[in-house]
Amino acid sequence: MAGLTRRAVIAASVAAALSLAACGGGKQPSGPGGAASASKTGFSAWALTGGAETTMKNSFATWTKENSSAPASVEFIANDAYKEKIRTAVGSGNAPTLIWSWAGGSLQDYVKNKNVVDLTDSTKELQSRLVPSILNTGKVDGKVYAVPNNNAQPVLMYYNMDVLKKAGITTPPKTYAELLDAVSKLKAAGVKTPISLAGQSLWPELMWIEYLLDRQAGTEVFDRILKGDKTAWSDPGMLEAMKKVQELVKAGAFGDKFGSVVADSNADAALLYTGKSAMLLQGAWVYGTFLTDAPDFVKSGKLGWGPFPAIEGGKGDPSNVYGNPANFWSVSAAASPEQQKAAIDYLNKAMFNESYVSDLVKDGMVPVTNDAAPKFKGSDQEKFLTYAYDMTANAKNFQLSWDQSLSAAQSQALLNNLGQLFLGRQTPEGYAKAMQALQ
Repeated sequence: MAGLTRRAVIAASVAAALSLAACGGGKQPSGPGGAASASKTGFSAWALTGGAETTMKNSFATWTKENSSAPASVEFIANDAYKEKIRTAVGSGNAPTLIWSWAGGSLQDYVKNKNVVDLTDSTKELQSRLVPSILNTGKVDGKVYAVPNNNAQPVLMYYNMDVLKKAGITTPPKTYAELLDAVSKLKAAGVKTPISLAGQSLWPELMWIEYLLDRQAGTEVFDRILKGDKTAWSDPGMLEAMKKVQELVKAGAFGDKFGSVVADSNADAALLYTGKSAMLLQGAWVYGTFLTDAPDFVKSGKLGWGPFPAIEGGKGDPSNVYGNPANFWSVSAAASPEQQKAAIDYLNKAMFNESYVSDLVKDGMVPVTNDAAPKFKGSDQEKFLTYAYDMTANAKNFQLSWDQSLSAAQSQALLNNLGQLFLGRQTPEGYAKAMQALQ
């Protein structure tokens, strides 16, 4: 999936904060085949823990209370576990009625295999409330197969300003050279893990190669990959980006235990707010984790944020952004007509209604609705939300994360090889050959 143009992103900027979700959580009972059970006239759903979890719990509970004949049965699952579980459930015909996704490659696979239904005509009521550019992400061949359920999720740098200051760093690094210099100063000051990284989860490492390639070579290389050009994996810009990954690892930027840090437990965020790390590259959804797990850290003013550093001499526009336009709901083709109707009624009547929008804003998130822009004005989180808004609005290009843009098979190989690259068990050239070998 190609990146969004600046004009599209400006429209998408009304959805510029947090959600994705990468933390643990409780589960409700599951039905046959692992799918959350749904009544004959109700619907089931799997959603991610963290992020907009509170908003969604309130929404589903209110819906069930007011629509007892079409109740919602919901299960909240951690990010990594969900990806594996939904893949199995969809393949076996046991998916929940509402299927959570990031659109991109996975949605294209669902449509190709007829796992989800066409929502073009049935969700027009909901569509009228949504930002068009975000809604377009849920389309395949011009038809709507998925509708957004939360907000856009740009990836940005977070800083513990207190830790930086103690190492003699007065402003966050704006260039790659300054980033390396900051790592050196932090290590000299006794900070063993200058940059927090949840390496065990793999996908946080992807953010580094995405931005390093973009800053080094611009958007052209990954655009070639999306078009099926396998030679792009060995493009000089790609190889240089991978070499910079290894340069950071060898410099001790991520410490020596990043391979055991897990994002689903928010361990990477904890390293930052406890002062054990000074920097973290993560999605806007992590701001919600800081609000929940370390509210005093946020209130103290020690939390800083900014764009990924530019690379001197690089071809990439420093305003370019990586992330996810939103998370999405699709309706399972395996559900009964009655269950599909219940789920679609929920989407039209409860998604992004007044209470849903209010809950999102309260939790520091900006809804993907046409009228979202003024809603966070005056909120406690206005400063961060305004930054996220401006960051997205000013982006020349907003690219969907690689693992969501590519097919499931490509994405898994991408993450596995990237993990080996970070651990020093794979060379840039070996990485390129491994990706080119995929059918």
